[in-house]
Amino acid sequence: MLTFDRYVTAATLDEAFDALDASPGARLVAGATDLLPWAREGRAGDVHLPALVDVGAIPALTDVTADGGVLRIGAATSIAACERHPLLLRDAGLLARCAVWFADDQIREQATLGGNLVNASPAGDTLPALLAMNAQVVLARRDGAGIRERAMPLADFITGPGRTRLGANEILVRIDCDAVPGHGGAFEKVGHRRSLVISTVCLAVLARLAPAGGTLADVRIAIGAVGPVPERLGDAEAALRGQRPTPAAIREAAVLAADRVRSRSRQEYRREVLVNFVERGLVAALEQCGLAVQRLPQEIVHA
Repeated sequence: MLTFDRYVTAATLDEAFDALDASPGARLVAGATDLLPWAREGRAGDVHLPALVDVGAIPALTDVTADGGVLRIGAATSIAACERHPLLLRDAGLLARCAVWFADDQIREQATLGGNLVNASPAGDTLPALLAMNAQVVLARRDGAGIRERAMPLADFITGPGRTRLGANEILVRIDCDAVPGHGGAFEKVGHRRSLVISTVCLAVLARLAPAGGTLADVRIAIGAVGPVPERLGDAEAALRGQRPTPAAIREAAVLAADRVRSRSRQEYRREVLVNFVERGLVAALEQCGLAVQRLPQEIVHA
């Protein structure tokens, strides 16, 4: 059960920091879709908080802008906005593919990108997509000199299940990531049921062909739900970058993913699904780039 003394809706970052200073131990919320599940018995148990500080209405946390090749996405941007915001659709179509798989319509309207990152679930759906876009998180704190920001790669921000480098009285305000309008993208996910599913394996792929021919100028592969933190498959990316994406080359790169499974349960299943997801995701991303690649016949592709 969750109880609290005050609910504060902040209109500015200063108001949010004022509320945090006035109520030590207060909890920040935006969409708050994970709040009650966190507080139920079996996770946090009965929880009483001095205050909930809602930052979802702060304009700076919902802005989406493009600056050259960088997208700046406010941390309180909803998952649903990924499916309809013109800039995100143009420059970050991978997020839209991810959002389709995220819970249901009502939750997508409330849940936020920043909340999904701060929650730091190994199965967080947006994490592989943002990793593939070279995302950095921007964190804000207030001291005597005013509000200061610091940035770090998303890959460094999440340190384990439910653990991040977010400091005390610090707010995740923005996600900066590559704009990738010329890339093909794919998102894959599987879980224990058909709807409202928590990932057992999820994957995001971005690919771009070289202008002069059929070689891969850029390829990015990120995975989630198979280990304590999401991660990029750097070895598979390196094996494909600059090469012609033949069916054999794609299969060989996909097989490299099998050793990344570090979950404590269903390891053999996850290995097989992950290898096939990498292969299928690459083929789908390349198809969006205008290159059709025929997959090799299915077989057991790991020991």
